[in-house]
Amino acid sequence: MPDPVDAITAQLKARFPDLPLQFPPACFTTMGGEFLHFDPEAKRLRVRFPVKPEFANPMGYMQGGLIVGAIDNTIGPLTFLVAQPSVTTQLNTSYIRPITPDLTHFEVEAVITEQTRRLVFIDAVVYAGDKQLAHARASSTVMERPIGV
Repeated sequence: MPDPVDAITAQLKARFPDLPLQFPPACFTTMGGEFLHFDPEAKRLRVRFPVKPEFANPMGYMQGGLIVGAIDNTIGPLTFLVAQPSVTTQLNTSYIRPITPDLTHFEVEAVITEQTRRLVFIDAVVYAGDKQLAHARASSTVMERPIGV
């Protein structure tokens, strides 16, 4: 069975061979993202991220903006896997539990809930094991022509 990281990265690259897009993007690799599973029929993607000391806020918990970054680094590739290139235009997040320094990693699972010609709507949940840590609702706008193309 192929490695999910390589398989999903290959799918992303194959979708837009004529566009100068970088998969995975630098922001994804900087955060240490790792693709775990993509279900094209359910339009669902799961990604793992490490909990690093440099991601901590003054209380030692993972900084909320970086949690949102992990969510965006999951919904972004998902939208590229199922739609034309798009940009996140709205991302609302609710935090349930902190990501504490005793965790080694957490996972984000995103699913497309609705899709039109110009808009993609996504729900995402942040997990540590079976515990929900945060959830988000986002929308992305499909670009007529990606910038720089």
